[in-house]
Amino acid sequence: MLAAALLTSALVVGCARDTGSTPPAAGGGEAGAQCARNSAPPAATGAAATPAPIAPNADASALKVALAYDIGGRGDLSFNDAAAAGLAQAIDELSLVEGNTREVAAAENESPDAAATRLRQLVADGFDPIIAVGFKYAEPLRVVAAENPNVRFAIIDDDTVDLPNVTPLVFAEEEGSFLVGAAAALKTQACKIGFVGGVETPLIQKFEAGYVAGAQAVAPDIEIDVDYLTPAGDFSGFADPAKASVVTNGQLDAGSDIIYHASGASGQGVFEAVHAASTPEDPKYAIGVDSDQYQTVAPPINEVIMTSMLKRVDVAVFNYINAVAAGDLGVLPERFDLAADGVGYSTSGGMIDDITDELDAYKAAIISGEITVPATP
Repeated sequence: MLAAALLTSALVVGCARDTGSTPPAAGGGEAGAQCARNSAPPAATGAAATPAPIAPNADASALKVALAYDIGGRGDLSFNDAAAAGLAQAIDELSLVEGNTREVAAAENESPDAAATRLRQLVADGFDPIIAVGFKYAEPLRVVAAENPNVRFAIIDDDTVDLPNVTPLVFAEEEGSFLVGAAAALKTQACKIGFVGGVETPLIQKFEAGYVAGAQAVAPDIEIDVDYLTPAGDFSGFADPAKASVVTNGQLDAGSDIIYHASGASGQGVFEAVHAASTPEDPKYAIGVDSDQYQTVAPPINEVIMTSMLKRVDVAVFNYINAVAAGDLGVLPERFDLAADGVGYSTSGGMIDDITDELDAYKAAIISGEITVPATP
């Protein structure tokens, strides 16, 4: 029923929902603009997700662990905070000594030399392992890891550093984004939804590609607005809530009633714009990313977050620290995907409780290989 190539970023608006389908609880578009829907695919037998491989808890008390965060550091309510949660779990469960940890963060648009200097300082201060949070560390890490072959490094969201002392921690963002795209199509009342990306890079395009594919799997004629805050190379798009708010308002004014962001700390601007535009008579909704943002964003703003695409950076960080402490990196999955429970969707707030059976049918079809989710737009 579905091909891997069901991807265009915008299609014709004005399709009609089948009269026999159940109206969604979310959305508030014009009457007659609801989407004609396909049926959910059959659940694949025996394709339930399994937890990411986790070895028995090891003793990490002898380790000195550093996290080098992406732009914004702690407090982004998303990607960096998810990494911090994995470190906190290691402190709680692996006897990692909090005084033997350090957290540093990247600056906006800093040079690769500045990032390399930060990594070298962590090495000089005796930290091992060092976890680089974000693909922007790839080039500086390639240099610093080669200089220090006896220090263990990991990098989240990049698998291009081919060195024996560097472990990639990568995810199937497109698979989790497919599920929240399907949720948006099942819930929209306008047959029009939006996507706001932080920076137009191949990584963030994976979120876009999966989201569009999931929405079109449910409603082939749905219209999807796609905007990026900054082009590749300008990483300020991950830390500009004001710009995100402006872009979101543009999508709302153009008729989108559900907007998914993959923009780091800029997502706060998406949520605030959606909340300001939402009324009881014409509700609007947002979709969070990385963490369960219904839980991390303060009320009442969080009340418009109908779900979040969970990217289990916390699981990856915890599992990596545990594997280092145990001396066995082989327990880590090659990719944290749906089958490894490395991505998924949240249900906090109860706004998608009525469609989880359909979402889980798509999830099972992806895990079984019945659906192949594209990773590029």
